[in-house]
Amino acid sequence: MTQTATPVALATLDDLIQRAGGGNPIRVAVVNAAQAAVLETLREAARLGIAEPVLIGRPTEIVEAAAAIGWDLDPQAMIEADSDVEAARIGVELVQAGRAEALMKGHLHTDTFMHALLGNGLRQPGRRVSHVFLVDVPDYPRLLAVTDAAVNIVPDLDAKAQILHNAIELMHMIGLERPRAAVISAVETVKPAIVSTLDAACLTLMARRGQIAGAEVDGPLAFDNAISERAAHEKGIDSPVAGKADILLMPDLVSGNVLAKNLEYHAGATAAGVVMGLTVPVVLSSRADPPEARLAGLAVAALMYRAGIRLPVPSPTEAEPTFCCSPQPESACRPMEVR
Repeated sequence: MTQTATPVALATLDDLIQRAGGGNPIRVAVVNAAQAAVLETLREAARLGIAEPVLIGRPTEIVEAAAAIGWDLDPQAMIEADSDVEAARIGVELVQAGRAEALMKGHLHTDTFMHALLGNGLRQPGRRVSHVFLVDVPDYPRLLAVTDAAVNIVPDLDAKAQILHNAIELMHMIGLERPRAAVISAVETVKPAIVSTLDAACLTLMARRGQIAGAEVDGPLAFDNAISERAAHEKGIDSPVAGKADILLMPDLVSGNVLAKNLEYHAGATAAGVVMGLTVPVVLSSRADPPEARLAGLAVAALMYRAGIRLPVPSPTEAEPTFCCSPQPESACRPMEVR
């Protein structure tokens, strides 16, 4: 029997920012950088040695936004684009040409940004693209990875296995050797009428059989007993994950998005959003996110790039073509607009 390592909780997004700073900054192509909050983030990321930005968009608008925060930009750090579509295309071309090592969404719609990424050769063959919010909740002693809250709308069992794989890989990249993953549903018992409980039970068994590697996986777990040891104890749940989760695999996009936004706006949390399953790190933040959330996203992207690790992924079947977010058609896993 393989001996498992004891999970070590990651602390805060600030710790990740400190860990990412002071090294070789990654070159980040910023798609439509003409927003003061975006530029404020990039200035701080450059100061900390996390990222070296390449600013894509209308130069006059970028310069005006930079002047609003007192930043005198180098004109050579800007590439002109007349539209969001053109800016996204240029961003993809920069990473494909090796002139940038990561991408960051600026002041544009998520669907425009992601359409360029998904349709221009940035997917890893056989990999499902998914989104992870790394959430720093003040009253929780570890970072929470909430997935998927922005890309996959109603994932089936196989899709959930791949989304979970992506989240596990991310936690490895930022330094957590064996994260605890809670597969979330409305209840902690298997009920055939609630499909997400069946999926959770299957994923738990798949992890025990080695089909999902690198994490402790348990479910179904309700949200309360996934993050509260007291709740788990009161309900008599004996689990290595209950009350100590590092990853929350949500039943669908709606529940994931609602949870992440609730944590941000009602619990004072900060959430850094990144996209997994592509050939480069991608920072995907809401246009309403504060600079600290965007800075944390850049820090995570830098750590991802420096780690450069990959876990084994099951090969796609004939019904799961590599050119789409397998196994569902493009229409079933189109990116949700993140506002």
